[in-house]
Amino acid sequence: MKASGTLTLRLVYVAAMFLVAMDATIVNVALLTIGSELQVPPARTGSINIGYLIAVALTLPVAGWLGDRFGVKRVLLSAITLFTAASVCCGLAVSLEQLTLFRIIQGAGGGLVAPVGMAMLFRAFPPQVRAKVSRSLILPIAAAPAVGPVIGGFLVDELSWRWCFYLNVPVGLAAVLLGGLLLRAEGQPSAGRLHLPGLLLSGPGFAMVIYALTQGTFLGWTSPAILTSGFGGLVMLAALVFTQLRASQPLLQLRLIGDRLFRTAGLIAFCLSAGLLGMLYVFPLMYQDVYGASALASGLTTFPEALGLMAASQLMPWSNRRLGPRRLMVISLFGAVILFALMCLVRSDTSPWLIRVLMFAGGFTLGHAVGAVQLLAFARMPGPSMGQASTLYQVLNRLGSALGVALLGSIMAYAGAADPAVPSAPDGFAYQAALLGAAGFLLLAWCLALTIRREDEEAVRPASKPAVPPVQAAPAKPTI
Repeated sequence: MKASGTLTLRLVYVAAMFLVAMDATIVNVALLTIGSELQVPPARTGSINIGYLIAVALTLPVAGWLGDRFGVKRVLLSAITLFTAASVCCGLAVSLEQLTLFRIIQGAGGGLVAPVGMAMLFRAFPPQVRAKVSRSLILPIAAAPAVGPVIGGFLVDELSWRWCFYLNVPVGLAAVLLGGLLLRAEGQPSAGRLHLPGLLLSGPGFAMVIYALTQGTFLGWTSPAILTSGFGGLVMLAALVFTQLRASQPLLQLRLIGDRLFRTAGLIAFCLSAGLLGMLYVFPLMYQDVYGASALASGLTTFPEALGLMAASQLMPWSNRRLGPRRLMVISLFGAVILFALMCLVRSDTSPWLIRVLMFAGGFTLGHAVGAVQLLAFARMPGPSMGQASTLYQVLNRLGSALGVALLGSIMAYAGAADPAVPSAPDGFAYQAALLGAAGFLLLAWCLALTIRREDEEAVRPASKPAVPPVQAAPAKPTI
């Protein structure tokens, strides 16, 4: 590919990934306003993010096949178009059900961008320069979740929450037009056979289980709708596991979970995503609903958390050399548990700068934990299995994010944030209980980290560079 083509590809990929990554956080500070306008309690607005996260997780496994079958350029531009069109529909939504549906469609497009775009990008560059290209893309993509709450808060306060979605339109259209005119379609390998049973079982199965978890508090855990949805979803997921283990070309290579180190690291990553995304969902709601902060003030207060993640990504190689990934993960997770617990003590008279320090420290500790667990997850993974392992690892991350938001939303509702007339107790008990739930996810991750053996880190401790594919190297926030 010519120099102009590679530059165009970089611009298109960065623009698309920036939008997808920013959408993971830009809506959080608008949830209270959205709930008020659409007349739903704060605890129920979690479905706006849950639908997005599930859609991202479910499109990841099929992204590679779609790129090989229809061409990576066509799939990439189609994904950006779908994401942009769904953004317009989100801005026009007049009910929570409509907004959740359009967020699911938006997530389906966003979930295709990262794997398909990275495949096209890496095919355009020889192996010896891929690492340099990957490093140059980390900063703008990592910055997107950091600026999301600030931009979202400004738009909510000065214009409308709907502009959090309309903002995607000009950037998305520019990326599609630029890519359509200047990107050249590349040859692609044979697509192989799509495992259709896995695709048909995974989507409805995950959706039904998450629906039961999020709506059980409102409809009653023994209601026919919740029992049918929950039981039916579990049956479909059990069938998914059965079919994937027997298939010669499965949608998800679940046999990789048989590796003890990969399995443990994947569960830790699952809990990390649940705790982090759950906290980023609960805390802005609490800060606005209970303590009367504006959406912009809430965004500026949570903003340092993403800065902590970015700082940790730069210090991770040095920290790994000094401590080793196992000790680094145990120490950083323990610190994160303490910091998340301290966030429950925030009051209306707490200094915003103290909260920002807590947020930065939380992002800094979790950033090290994410980097360490990624090193260990792929330490013993053979080269031919790296692609499938990377896909499975990303799916666990996204599902952890969805489950975290779902369960913490249920905790909020059960503890008293389900009544629209009384969004929360005067002292914010419902939100504090949910934040303790986020700390509980991190505590579970810490307990799992203690089970990792010292000999497991020997393959990665001496290395000065991560033994992970470049797309996995930086601590990444699950795109929502």
